[in-house]
Amino acid sequence: MPDRAPRWSLWLVVSAVVVAADLATKAWVSRVFAPGEVLEVTSFFNLVLTHNTGAAFSFLAGAGGWQRWFFTAIAVAISAAIVVLLPRQRDPWMAAALALVLGGALGNLYDRLTLGRVVDFVQLHAGGYYWPAFNVADSAITVGVLLLVWDSLRGRRVQTTQGERS
Repeated sequence: MPDRAPRWSLWLVVSAVVVAADLATKAWVSRVFAPGEVLEVTSFFNLVLTHNTGAAFSFLAGAGGWQRWFFTAIAVAISAAIVVLLPRQRDPWMAAALALVLGGALGNLYDRLTLGRVVDFVQLHAGGYYWPAFNVADSAITVGVLLLVWDSLRGRRVQTTQGERS
């Protein structure tokens, strides 16, 4: 366990960088591509402008509109919980994981609030199979969650700055 963890405000900067990168790439793709337009970059990677009204893998995308507010509420709750947990983290890996999830959640939350849907544009494919399109925010959330899972599998407890066990 590190003796001195970086200040938690540093991790908010990491989250802000994720949000900025996410919004900038979404704005660029939305300006350059028409919806559904595909640019094959490599044999396994395309850029494609899609809009997702659902969640991961278009879960609840066709639910009629209520899902926008449902996923907004989830993003707000998760973001609030992370803002409470982040200052208590002494382990930089845990703090980084939380910062990535926070940045991703806020990036997609911005889309939901302003557009009513999330802009996706990265498409991976191989052998005729296509992974659902995603964005920078989704990538940050995925990496953050993988770090959280990895940390939980290490089987140790991390002490927070207030002497609590997490």
